[in-house]
Amino acid sequence: MRIIPLSEGSYTIDSSKAFVPFNKHFDDLQERPIGSLLVEIQPFVVETTSDIILIDCGLGFCDAKGVMDIHFNLMQHQIDPSQVTKVLLSHLHKDHAGGALKFDAHLQQYSLSFPNATYYINRNEMHYALEQNQSASYQSEKLTVLQNSNQVVLLDDNGSIDQYIKYQVTGAHSKFHQVFWIEEKGDVIFYGGDDAPQLKQMKVKFVAKYDFDGTKSMTLRNAWWHKGKMDNWTFLFYHDIQTPTFSDCLSS
Repeated sequence: MRIIPLSEGSYTIDSSKAFVPFNKHFDDLQERPIGSLLVEIQPFVVETTSDIILIDCGLGFCDAKGVMDIHFNLMQHQIDPSQVTKVLLSHLHKDHAGGALKFDAHLQQYSLSFPNATYYINRNEMHYALEQNQSASYQSEKLTVLQNSNQVVLLDDNGSIDQYIKYQVTGAHSKFHQVFWIEEKGDVIFYGGDDAPQLKQMKVKFVAKYDFDGTKSMTLRNAWWHKGKMDNWTFLFYHDIQTPTFSDCLSS
């Protein structure tokens, strides 16, 4: 399997839930509001023998010409957005689902950013997100389009997709957050989304205040880390500035 990180850059986020670009060479984190987190926004492509899989979709930001960051990043790797066959969404916070749809200025409406892909979303996450129309973490207008699309498959809590992608709802970072394993030819790729967003969090036990259930997130990270190191998983880290992927094989 081929893994391609699609970094959209570094941002700080505070209680306002606004993602503010951060230049690691010039900006000072101490000048941002107290409690600001510094994160990378980094969807992934995984190419298998049968699919081009996009894991989470980024912020949905566009350049001055109106080209979405995630489309630009895909094309930099010779992948047309129309070639994506599956989109796996860990949860529907705007930094993970914002790029799932694009705005058509002529039609004045949203459409799927990946027109030939099947989108996989937890059923309860969809319902819950649509209820949060006053929350700065979600984008209700986009989610309504997703809800009404026949290209969206609503998943239950645990199961598999095409017998080689496993998913499990954890309810750790958010109430119906899900994680994924992609297995092919003996290789295992694990994506923990915001339950396991950075490599350093796998190595240190702590409870994050921004999680729905921080204790559960900590416990799961510890279990995944030990299981993954024993079975040589490749970990994908959506918010890691320095280490988007990790496995003992890659690090040796």
